[in-house]
Amino acid sequence: MDCALGGAGLIVVSPPFIALADVEKRFDDRRTGRTTQALAGLSLTVDEGEFVCLLGPSGCGKSTVLDLLAGFERPTQGRVTIGGQPVGRPDPDRGMVFQDATLFPWLSVLDNITFAPRLAGRPAADYRARAQELIDVMGLRGFERHAVYELSGGMRQRVAIARAWISQPLLLLMDEPFGALDAQTRLDMQELLLAARDRNRATVLFVTHDVEEALLLADRIAIMSHRPGRIVSELVVPYPRPRTYEEIIGTQQFGELKRSIVAMLRREAPTAAALPPADHGRV
Repeated sequence: MDCALGGAGLIVVSPPFIALADVEKRFDDRRTGRTTQALAGLSLTVDEGEFVCLLGPSGCGKSTVLDLLAGFERPTQGRVTIGGQPVGRPDPDRGMVFQDATLFPWLSVLDNITFAPRLAGRPAADYRARAQELIDVMGLRGFERHAVYELSGGMRQRVAIARAWISQPLLLLMDEPFGALDAQTRLDMQELLLAARDRNRATVLFVTHDVEEALLLADRIAIMSHRPGRIVSELVVPYPRPRTYEEIIGTQQFGELKRSIVAMLRREAPTAAALPPADHGRV
């Protein structure tokens, strides 16, 4: 906890909920002897309850940032903390949603959603009401007993989000979860995510390539450089909540913000010849 002197005396300043400080991450390929530096000097903070979108060129290390926060990877250098504590192994307080829904195909919708609390040995009374609430919010009522292979791509992602939220995580990490969906389904999922998040108030770090998606969802947008990735710019999204796509898309401000962000991304995008090939699948 930090302290500062103000006009009225001592002011207590709480540390950020998420902090990545001067983080480097390198991946060594023992087979080829080649090293890929995914991140270099990356620093980012996220306050509790904030929704932050990460934008950047393909291969810039956005997914690596999520892996570090999830506990799937450790930084080569620098410090990664959540709630002031260094991130160690994966934890139920940190939910993860990938572009591929990664569900268990042999389980029903309900059993997929409740997998984590059942695995932890919690009694059904602890999680069934929460599961039903998420099923309702995600528009899955009536599909509880369906096998996931019977569902559309959008519905499978609804199940994945509900599964990530069943344990009421403090942090939700989302890696382009709507990237493979058609435009209308994507918009529906964005609106469902906002509705669910308004109920949960979890902190969200959301990776996307879509500028309009970031402007609709985020409180703040962080833009990364090409690999090795670092934060080169941050933008506070000026639209109050609740917000809808229809309300913001037609405004002059929306067009100006989108043009500005696209210009920054284009400046950061390297040429194919200048960028060495990545060795790590989720850079």
